[in-house]
Amino acid sequence: MKTYKLTAYEKKGKIIIDESVEAANDQEAKQKGLALLEEQDLLETTHRLASPTGQLVLFHS
Repeated sequence: MKTYKLTAYEKKGKIIIDESVEAANDQEAKQKGLALLEEQDLLETTHRLASPTGQLVLFHS
C-alpha cells in the first residue's frame, strides 16, 4: 500500500482537511479521496490528492 496526501483549502488558503489515504494504486486513491471529500461536503472546494512521488492524482480549484 502507498500513502497519498489529500488536502482541501478555503478560498483564502486556510487548510480545511489534511489527511493521508492508503491505497494500492492511483485509481484506488482517487476513489477514496473523492469519497472522503463527498462525506465532508468538500467536492466544490479547492483540493488536491498527491501520490507518494508528488504527482497530482486529483485536483480541483
